[in-house]
Amino acid sequence: MFKGRRKKGKHHEHHMDETWLIPYSDLLTLLLALFIVLFAMGKLDEQKAAQLSNSLYVAFHGGSGLFKYESPVKNTVTDPNTKNGVSNRSNNATDNNYPISEAGKRFEEESRQLSQLAEKLNNYLIENNLSGQLKTELTEQGLNITIDEKALFESGKADILPASRELAKKISQLLEEVGSREVTISGHTDNLPIKNKQFNSNWDLSTSRAVNFLDVILENKKLDPSHFKATGYGEYRPVADNSTAEGRAKNRRVEITIERLYSKTE
Repeated sequence: MFKGRRKKGKHHEHHMDETWLIPYSDLLTLLLALFIVLFAMGKLDEQKAAQLSNSLYVAFHGGSGLFKYESPVKNTVTDPNTKNGVSNRSNNATDNNYPISEAGKRFEEESRQLSQLAEKLNNYLIENNLSGQLKTELTEQGLNITIDEKALFESGKADILPASRELAKKISQLLEEVGSREVTISGHTDNLPIKNKQFNSNWDLSTSRAVNFLDVILENKKLDPSHFKATGYGEYRPVADNSTAEGRAKNRRVEITIERLYSKTE
């Protein structure tokens, strides 16, 4: 009897599903890219970090563009060329890797010029033991020179002391370098009322002091009077507390303000 052949059972090979390897490898690659970017940012070189992130973006996404992020790393290194709160960097310097505007360049160049003027005056004060009677401050508005009352006047009077004329003469020589900048001489007093044969109020006293000091300054014929003005503020612009003798002494002063030609932005 013919016996039919038995069909052999089919043997199926079982293979492990390895499709998970693809997203896993992509994840590792992206993590590596992330650590590289973070490392670059940690080096305080934002420009290189941006370039690196752009390259990685192109490599892994097949297109162009930057990772859109705002770097949390800020440059906290003090600029060694900064003086009196104003930077003295060269005109080619940048802030956060962005070019400085033309207005910013002019502002910084002017800051250097005014800083040099202040340094000359400070050196003169040191050489003549006058450091405690006069101070300079460079601000965004200009160079401010503050002179204590006792360096120029007797109490309650507006005539320049003979010994102070040399200081005024030196200041006038330095003012030859200000060019066409406006210069304001302002007088200030404390809040103690004054009334004598010469002055009816602190307004009168402060204004007379400013005008008398300006007259001495303009004895220098190299200066253009059209760039100068004098004003008195009386007791109304104090820099210290008038309730103490020390504060009142600070408020009795003459200020010379050399105004800037340029601002940071125009």
